[in-house]
Amino acid sequence: MGVSKPPYRTPGGWAVSPITRIISAALLFLPVAIPPAAHARTLRVGPDRNYKHIRDAAAMAADGDVILLDAGNYTADVATWTQNDLVLWAPEGRARFVAQGAAEDGQGIWVVEGRNFTAENIEFTGAKAPGHGGAGVRLHAKGNVTLRHCYFHDNENGVVSDADEILIEKCTFDHNGAGDGHSHNIYVWGPKVTVQSCYIHRAVAGQNLKTRCRTSYILANRIMDEGDGTGSYGIDVPDCGRAYVIGNVIEQGPESRSYLLVSYGAESDKNRERELYMVNNTLVNDGRPDGFFIKIRKGTDARITNNIFYGPGTTWVGGNVQDGHNLVIPALDNEPRFANPRAYDFRLTADSPHAIVDRGVSPGVSASGYDLTPKLEYVYDADGKPRPVMGPLDLGAFEYVAPPVAPPTPPATVPGKVVAKRSPAKERPAKSSPSTRKKAKTYPARSPKRTI
Repeated sequence: MGVSKPPYRTPGGWAVSPITRIISAALLFLPVAIPPAAHARTLRVGPDRNYKHIRDAAAMAADGDVILLDAGNYTADVATWTQNDLVLWAPEGRARFVAQGAAEDGQGIWVVEGRNFTAENIEFTGAKAPGHGGAGVRLHAKGNVTLRHCYFHDNENGVVSDADEILIEKCTFDHNGAGDGHSHNIYVWGPKVTVQSCYIHRAVAGQNLKTRCRTSYILANRIMDEGDGTGSYGIDVPDCGRAYVIGNVIEQGPESRSYLLVSYGAESDKNRERELYMVNNTLVNDGRPDGFFIKIRKGTDARITNNIFYGPGTTWVGGNVQDGHNLVIPALDNEPRFANPRAYDFRLTADSPHAIVDRGVSPGVSASGYDLTPKLEYVYDADGKPRPVMGPLDLGAFEYVAPPVAPPTPPATVPGKVVAKRSPAKERPAKSSPSTRKKAKTYPARSPKRTI
C-alpha cells in the first residue's frame, strides 16, 4: 500500500503553508463532522521532533488535537488514548509500531478509551499479552472510530473493537491470531461496524472477520486463507443482527480448519434482527469438499442473490432463504475464466462466459430500506473504487469492463499517391457474445419459504 494522501483540499486551493495544509487535511478526512476544539493543537512525533515517542504525545495530548507521526520504526512504544476527537496520521510514510514484548495495560500496542478517534497510515505488529489478548489496537471507545490505510500483522489479535460506530477502511490484516482459535484478524462488537475495501487474510486458527455488531456492513473486501492460512470462518456473525455482505471475494484455503466460509448466528440470536444479505460475492472453496459455503441460523430471513459459488460443497443450509441468479461451479477448473485464480485474483476477463456477464438482477432493498446494489469494487490491494455501471450487473464481486480500444493509426501518405482506405475491423462486443460452455449452471429464483 502506498503513502496516504490528503483526501481534501480547500475550495480555493492550498494557498497556505505546508504545515497548515497537513493539519487541515488531517482534520477534514474524518468520515463524520467532528468540530475541533477551540484549543486544538498539532503535535509532531518522531526522532527529530519535540515528542520522540508516541507515549509522550499520549500523555500531553488534549481533546481535539492532531498528532502527526514521522515515518519509521517505533519499538516497544505503546500508549493509551483517553482524549476525545483525536486524529493520528502518518502523512509522509507509514509509522511502524513494533511491540517487542511491550503491552499497554496488558492489552496491546494502542488502547483507545476516548470518544471519536481516527488513525491513518500506521502499522502494528508483534502484539502479545497474557491470555493471548494482545491486539494491535484495542478499542473501548465511544462515538465514531476510523482506522484507514493501516496494516496489522503477526499480532495475537489485529483489532479488538468496541465503539458506537466503527469504520475499518482500506486496511490490511495478515497472520493475526495466537493459534488458540479465540483470537482473530478482526473482532468487533457494538451497534454498527463497516469494513470495506480491506485485505483480510491468513488468520491463525481464528476468524478472518468476526462481528457481534447489531448492524454489520461488509463491503467489497478480499477475505482469504490462501495457501497457508489456518483460519476458521472467513466471516463469522455469531449473534445474528443485520449483516450486509456485498461485493466481497471470500476464499477458504486447503489448510483451513473449518468446513464453511460464512457463518451466521452460530452462537445466539441476542441481536434482535435476524437478517442476512449475501449479494454479488465471489465465494471460493479450496478447502473441504464436504463443507458449506454459508450456514444460517434457523428462522433467519436471508437473501442470496447474484453470487458466484466456485468450488465443491453445499451452497447454503438453514434459514428462510430468498435466492436467485446465483451461479454454482463445483469444479476448480477456472471455467469462469477468472484473471488468475492461482494468485487468488478472481476478477472477470473478456473470456468470462455469458452465464456470468450481464446475468445479475437488481437485488432491491433490505427490510429496513437499505439499497443492496453493490456500489463498491475491491481494488488490488487494500483499496476500492465505485463499481462500474455497465448495463445489467455481472455476477460476483467484479464487473467486467472491456479495455479501451485505441483508434486505428491512419496510413502514411505519399505525395501524388492515393492510398486506399480500409474499413476498420469490427470490435468484439464486450458482453454480448454467448458462451458455448455447458458445465456452469445458473439457478433461477426459487420460491422462498418467506419473502423479505
